[in-house]
Amino acid sequence: MTKRPFALADLTFTEFKARMQDDPVIVLPLGSQEEQGPLVPMGDYALAEAIAMLACEKAGALCAPVLPFGYAEFFRGMPGGIQLRAETFCRVLEDMITAFTDHGLKRIVICNGHSTNAALISQVAHKVRQQTGVVVPSLNLWRLLPDEVWAQAHGDRAPHARGHGADPVTSVAMHLTPHLVEKDDFERTPRQNAFGLPIVGQFTAIRYKGADIDVPLDVCEVALDGIGSGDPRLCNAAAGKVFTDWLVTYLADFLTFYKTCDPTNPSLSGPI
Repeated sequence: MTKRPFALADLTFTEFKARMQDDPVIVLPLGSQEEQGPLVPMGDYALAEAIAMLACEKAGALCAPVLPFGYAEFFRGMPGGIQLRAETFCRVLEDMITAFTDHGLKRIVICNGHSTNAALISQVAHKVRQQTGVVVPSLNLWRLLPDEVWAQAHGDRAPHARGHGADPVTSVAMHLTPHLVEKDDFERTPRQNAFGLPIVGQFTAIRYKGADIDVPLDVCEVALDGIGSGDPRLCNAAAGKVFTDWLVTYLADFLTFYKTCDPTNPSLSGPI
């Protein structure tokens, strides 16, 4: 393997110090070690890191090593996952950010591949801004995909392929890590009820008299196959390439744009 100039883990400290002179954009990829349904590996963080790496290469940014563990309380019932407590996640992320701001680096972007991290990321980002003045944008990776990209990937079947344990993660894994995907057939397990009421959405709400009520359920109380919604049998590598190509391009475009911005002054109307 050759050294990747866009991967922080591959650089010596002297090489990184030289790059600091250009005030680079630093990308922090985040993910989770959790079940992803019956077909793809639990380490979904590897997908977020791969997309971040490709975007950094394209945009001339630097990609930090991925934080592989996230906040995912409703997956505790499934063996093999590693969940951080909310306060642990927040402290680790704050330490990751300040490791760069302490050295005067201000263009930091989070590439989040686990949606449940989002609320905690927001808390940390506000704290960092209050303490340092630096604005840290966060891209919630899988939520970025617009309807037209879903239609390109799956046509009119897109609503049936979408959800935890299905797409976009499953198809992206089939595209980026096909050697790790389980090829055997599987049987869907029936979804459970809670308090005799249907569980709606992914895992954390029940339907009562036409309205949804949030409840702290565990995935094992909802779906033993780990599928929140969507049908992973509709997923495929071609759809994964559509998702991946769009996400890499979008992220690289944003990184290029943010390189022209002042992270301490978002009120400016345009690039500096």
